Amino acid sequence: MSQTGRIMTSGSERALNEAYDTALLDLDGVVYAGGEAIAHAVDALADARDGGMHLAYVTNNALRTPDAVAEHLTELGVPAEAGDVITSAQAVARLMSDQLPQGSRVLLIGGEGLRVALVERGLVPVDSADDDPAAVVQGYGGPDITWSRFAEASYAVARGLPWFASNTDLTIPSGRGIAPGNGAAVEVVRIATGAEPQVAGKPLPPMHRETVLRTGAKKPLVVGDRLDTDIEGAFNGEVDSLLVLTGVTDGAQLLAARPEHRPTYVDADLRGLLTGQPEVKGTEGRFGCGGWTASVTDGEFALDGDGEALDGLRALCAAAWSHAGDGVCDLDAAKVLERLGL
Repeated sequence: MSQTGRIMTSGSERALNEAYDTALLDLDGVVYAGGEAIAHAVDALADARDGGMHLAYVTNNALRTPDAVAEHLTELGVPAEAGDVITSAQAVARLMSDQLPQGSRVLLIGGEGLRVALVERGLVPVDSADDDPAAVVQGYGGPDITWSRFAEASYAVARGLPWFASNTDLTIPSGRGIAPGNGAAVEVVRIATGAEPQVAGKPLPPMHRETVLRTGAKKPLVVGDRLDTDIEGAFNGEVDSLLVLTGVTDGAQLLAARPEHRPTYVDADLRGLLTGQPEVKGTEGRFGCGGWTASVTDGEFALDGDGEALDGLRALCAAAWSHAGDGVCDLDAAKVLERLGL
């Protein structure tokens, strides 16, 4: 089934870590949240790696350097090297270096990860709009970034300088909940200036290009928790995806997913890499998975049967996506999701 026509999640008889050579793993909300490993992530990744799957960590968070990310992963029990980490900072730095002369000054609004990525591409970070920058770049700078930094970016962008953003994720998972992400900070500058940045991060092509260049993956599987970055990025790159429900996406959002936000597979957490995926079967508007059958009748979801909650969710996805076609399913799913405990 083509991606544009996806109306149900796919099945796989083989474990995903055997069916794909490389996992392109998001970090926040997938491997860790708030700096702590998500339940089952460490053991699942170790088993996937031991089974021969290459693990690459692809993050829109531009705050930390690949070295720092790899060190953190290793401390959590997930051995990694800097070369295993691909960040939106690296993607935006390459995007800028393709357009700016070597040695150009760039007004940096962000953290150390973005600074290191710019230097790697021969660009010179500066801190003020009065330092004669040739462009502005904005990336996540952490929770303590000051309002004056957004003002500095606004001054430079208002003068007509090219404006780049590592990513535009509006939120970011933390150990205490969902916090504002770089996209929220980008909106501040957008409102102040009326300008539009060039964006490198997921789901856009520069990030996919950076990932392919750095990993050499031949049959990759994108693994993420966000529909609008991870899953849409896989869709744009024409590769398969696994959505895990450990981050920002819940059952209701998944059922309402637009075609480009519909994952190939869905599972509770990273243990989904180690198993096959059950097939969803459908006929005449009724879709079955495991012990569940789902349909849309008279404008409402119907869910019959019993079994694993995730199988019920997969069946509901097929019913919702089939009902929506190329649009968005706007039916109330609260009752059926409550029945599944989701």
